[in-house]
Amino acid sequence: MKTFNYRKIFLLGLGFFSISLVWQLYDFYVPLFLRTYIDSQFKINTIMTFDNILAVSLIPYFAALSDRTNSKLGRRMPYLIIGIPLSAVFFTLLPHFNSFIYLIAVIFFLNLSMAIYRAPTIALMPDITPENERSKANGIINFMGGLASVLVFSIGAVLYEKSKSLPFLIASVLIVVSLILLYFFIKEPVKGSIAREDKISIIHSLKEIKNSGNYNSFYILGAIFTWFLGYQGVLATFSNYTVLYLGASVKIGTFIILFFALFFLIFAIPSGYIGTKLGKKKTIQFGLIALIISFLILSFIRTDFSLFGLNYNHAMMFFFATGGIGWALININSYPLIISQAPEEEIGTYTGLYYFASSLAAIIGPLIMGFFVDLLGFGTMFFLAVISFIISYILIKKIN
Repeated sequence: MKTFNYRKIFLLGLGFFSISLVWQLYDFYVPLFLRTYIDSQFKINTIMTFDNILAVSLIPYFAALSDRTNSKLGRRMPYLIIGIPLSAVFFTLLPHFNSFIYLIAVIFFLNLSMAIYRAPTIALMPDITPENERSKANGIINFMGGLASVLVFSIGAVLYEKSKSLPFLIASVLIVVSLILLYFFIKEPVKGSIAREDKISIIHSLKEIKNSGNYNSFYILGAIFTWFLGYQGVLATFSNYTVLYLGASVKIGTFIILFFALFFLIFAIPSGYIGTKLGKKKTIQFGLIALIISFLILSFIRTDFSLFGLNYNHAMMFFFATGGIGWALININSYPLIISQAPEEEIGTYTGLYYFASSLAAIIGPLIMGFFVDLLGFGTMFFLAVISFIISYILIKKIN
């Protein structure tokens, strides 16, 4: 019988910490690397979707495949053992680019190796946690992910000024350490593989949901898709937004977005408890309202903006902080909400569907954002995000 084990959840959170550390560094600094060779934000954002194209193609496959895996190491662990060391190697190589071809090649192989183990790592949480405790567990795990973001935008920024390669090297070491700890201290429940011969595919999984009559899953996946559409569009564009539009330094830009990550971190664990007590749906709705208001105000902030004596960058820090609270309420409860619809033997499959929705949005979001930034300017960025969050709110409201 599953029991809630804080030690195991924090150890599993270390795995999520390492994944988040890699992606936060990747999402902030790679667009700056690409500016060395490319002037168009649309083209940069197109390249930034490589990870999500691979995610849409491969993560659901590996997630469902892990449900059907039967090995002495468990269902999920074999994918971590293959993917983590490979990603550590390619991530270490990333900042040492000396040509456009080199940079693109490392980006491709890094994303390929990350796709192998992302979903199996996350699927370990519901494997070892009872359903009614998963919001709390996800809060703890995302606290660790939020801690990674804070480190990237604070200590990482300082390390980057000393040596461009240093934060990438440290992150690579940490993901290998996390693998070692997970291997020795997280024991998967013995379930064996699910003896099924049906094709492993997103289309098949979606057809199964449709045939079950569970339309709540479609509303949840639609909401996940639309809020990640706005979030990923901003994430892929923000470093150039601050440098090219607001005229801030890279360091100032990292400290502005640090407040989003910091307040996500602070509210990660409380959001899990709120979702447990108040309900996941209602908690997500409150988070979307906070995010809509925060980003709507951010869309009007310019370099001559002042609020109660605060200049524009301090005002942005404040509203990124409130946005971070909203994102915590949403993100902590969204994964437990979708897997609450899953049969126990298909948790990996539903984890893959979660990644499919979020990764597809992460492909389309930066492209839409890059297109409108090139066409109308950086001032459209937050407005587009607000529209996506409003659509998410409507879809979540439709859940029974």
